[in-house]
Amino acid sequence: MMWLDTISLWAIPAMLALIPLWGAIRKVKVYDTFIEGAEDGLQVAVQIIPFMVGMMVALAIFRASGAMDLLARMIDPITSRLGFPTQILPLMIIRPLSGAGALAVTADLLKSQHPDSYIGRLASIMQGSTDTTFYVLTVYFGSVGIRKTRYAAGVGLLADVAGFLAALYACNWFFG
Repeated sequence: MMWLDTISLWAIPAMLALIPLWGAIRKVKVYDTFIEGAEDGLQVAVQIIPFMVGMMVALAIFRASGAMDLLARMIDPITSRLGFPTQILPLMIIRPLSGAGALAVTADLLKSQHPDSYIGRLASIMQGSTDTTFYVLTVYFGSVGIRKTRYAAGVGLLADVAGFLAALYACNWFFG
């Protein structure tokens, strides 16, 4: 394993040295290209800030108002028949909305239930099997000016449901 440690230690410094070297060999003005990319990235960041602020405020209101708990209680009869524990429902609700919010819910579950518990493992698998659908739609579609998302939200939520079901199946298969 010594060689693996050495590779991991030198991988990033090697990339930082090889990328500019490769650009210089190909006669690319590396620094100028980097600055242009940084300017473009900053412009995109400024464009998406209002969308991100709106999303964060809406999520905070959703959690603070108790609507998330109410929604969790409403969908519990369906999810409990599928085998989802009640404790996992807030994660299932928050995950399509916010990665940071979902990570906070997962961290709370890992503290209260233990990482090696069924719920801890299920939450961890869900965290890796699903995406932040509304965040992606808000930020990425907003950054390029797309206002009408058509079927993207429905397809994204369907993919999240598939990810939740796959996580449940995988957790039961490996740890059940």
